[in-house]
Amino acid sequence: MNHHVDTDDTRIGTAPWVQRTSGRLTAAERRALLRRLALTHVQNAVGRLRLAVGLHPGRNAHLPPALLAPPSSVLTRASEECARRVLSGPLLNHSYRTYVYGRALGELESTEVDTELLFAGALLHDTGLVNPTGTADFTLTSARLARQVAEQVGLSTDATDTLMTAITMHYTPGVTADAGPVAYLLAAGAAVDVVGLRSWELPPATIAEVVRAHPRADFKPVFTEAFRQEAARVPEGRARVLQRYGAFAAAIKFAPFKE
Repeated sequence: MNHHVDTDDTRIGTAPWVQRTSGRLTAAERRALLRRLALTHVQNAVGRLRLAVGLHPGRNAHLPPALLAPPSSVLTRASEECARRVLSGPLLNHSYRTYVYGRALGELESTEVDTELLFAGALLHDTGLVNPTGTADFTLTSARLARQVAEQVGLSTDATDTLMTAITMHYTPGVTADAGPVAYLLAAGAAVDVVGLRSWELPPATIAEVVRAHPRADFKPVFTEAFRQEAARVPEGRARVLQRYGAFAAAIKFAPFKE
């Protein structure tokens, strides 16, 4: 039986939370995110050190490229069509890379995930960053586009709710497997591509292959500027927390990728 996710869901970043708050954090929610962000800083520092000295787990890992190929379905084709219509080249390529990185991390840790929902989420998660208007978090627009795609292809209510929350939650610091595999791996894949978080867990060949297939040209400046605008547009939102306390612009600049 299909049912809607509890509209009283108070977890930071879920679709009901964004719909109710427009992405504005309370003081208590901001403090909770700062604690998660501090842990992420430590995780990133340790991981980047391991990467620098060549003692990272990814060096011994292997994932056949065919295993990471996107699924093909009515949902994935509709999501891809929507993303190609809305996103610029740098953001579109980021979306493809986000899927592969998230899927790769899931394979390495044996996390089972609905690959169609993960791909749809990856392709649509940043659509709201393009020409944003109003004062609501950009993921609200991304999730609305995802819902339109879901309705277009007849996706179930449960799957639609899962897709929307994965999208609205994807840049909340500290998303764990408790949020569900789609939300967890979408957040993880995006974090690899944007700031290099957990990149040390991936086989270098996997990263090289996805960058060849979906080049990073101009991604860092484009994404840095998009998030600067988002932080200014929604000063009580998560982007502002990342900008102010996560040194987000610097984290993007020094991500372990050339561009």
